[in-house]
Amino acid sequence: MHKFTVTSVLAVLLVATTAMASPPQGAKPKNIVQTARQAGSFTTLLTALKATDLMGTLSGQGSFTVFAPTDEAFAKLPAGTVESLLQDPAALKQILLYHVVAGEVPASTVVASSSLQTLQGGSLTVTTLGGVKVNDANVTATDIEARNGIIHVIDTVLIPR
Repeated sequence: MHKFTVTSVLAVLLVATTAMASPPQGAKPKNIVQTARQAGSFTTLLTALKATDLMGTLSGQGSFTVFAPTDEAFAKLPAGTVESLLQDPAALKQILLYHVVAGEVPASTVVASSSLQTLQGGSLTVTTLGGVKVNDANVTATDIEARNGIIHVIDTVLIPR
């Protein structure tokens, strides 16, 4: 008869559970939009992407880096701002494109940069004194990988300068 310890049984269960829950090594099954939706903290961003027809762009081919403001970041805007922007898709699109950089820019490259060119045409200023910031937004999470790019989470909505 085999003798199993509690530790060995737990180890086997952990390995089996991890193998079932994890995608194959190196696989990036979800695109940026799906990854943001799954996170659950980007509802306002997803609503804005839909209103500006950018959802298809960030769901499709290509390689993008998105500095994604959370729902809390949108909540910090003055009352009525989000609703007003949703009624002006052209202005909203410019703000959203200001959060997107072409290509995959991992955190190690972000912190080594002083500025990053956005798809809106403007530049984001990167500083690392007292934590990583893009413009006035703190970067709160980095290198969330998706099939078509990378998401870095920020705590403030970026407004083009």
